[in-house]
Amino acid sequence: MDLALNIENLSIQFGGLKAVSDFNLQVKHRQIYGLIGPNGAGKTTVFNMLTGVYQPTSGAIHAFQKNIVGQKTSAITSFGLARTFQNIRLFKELTVLENLLVAMDNDPKRLKLNLYRAVFMIKSEVENEDKKRADAEALLSIFHMSGRKDTLAKNLPYGDQRRLEILRAMATGAKMLLLDEPAAGLNPQETTNLMKTIRQIRDQFHITILLIEHDMNLVMGICEKVAVLDHGVKIADGTAEQIQNDPKVIEAYLGSPAKKA
Repeated sequence: MDLALNIENLSIQFGGLKAVSDFNLQVKHRQIYGLIGPNGAGKTTVFNMLTGVYQPTSGAIHAFQKNIVGQKTSAITSFGLARTFQNIRLFKELTVLENLLVAMDNDPKRLKLNLYRAVFMIKSEVENEDKKRADAEALLSIFHMSGRKDTLAKNLPYGDQRRLEILRAMATGAKMLLLDEPAAGLNPQETTNLMKTIRQIRDQFHITILLIEHDMNLVMGICEKVAVLDHGVKIADGTAEQIQNDPKVIEAYLGSPAKKA
């Protein structure tokens, strides 16, 4: 099977609490996959294990056929996984363009350029910086944000801050995006626009997407498959229609068929 992400028997324990237990998930290349469940179900804990913030107690994670258990977050990013957060984490005092340029710099040492190197940068470095700027501006153009490239991130409307965080994750060279509640705080029109953005990212850039979300209209409207966590255990997975009609999911999370998209 052609997999972007393969999680096998993933578990993590904090003291006497098993936060995630024997979690399995297989995400195909270019798939849009949703991970849902009640608050405290373990969804963000799974993301933290995928990005090296937490190390699992047991189990295996392979991203693009590479074992990422035990790897640092920076290494995992270099393998092609990039993440956004429920609470936006932009560089608020940098411009939109500068946020993307920082994300494109995969070598942290380059962020420590002193004045001497900035002034006397060799030709190859100048050309590299010019290419990064061109790539960043092209990304902004594709997503209709060129007019805001010189705007400080903190001055963007909330919906555009969400979009910029996703673009910043893409700018790392991501092959797979982990989106943590990307619709949080958005109004219905912004959520509709976000759905279009996510589809465009997958279709135009061939990027795989795994997202955590509480907005069922977004999940059921965009995700090709959905997995459901409850108290750290996966209780169901399948298509949106299968999930909507699963009695265990309705009881644990959806509450009633009235919540269907």
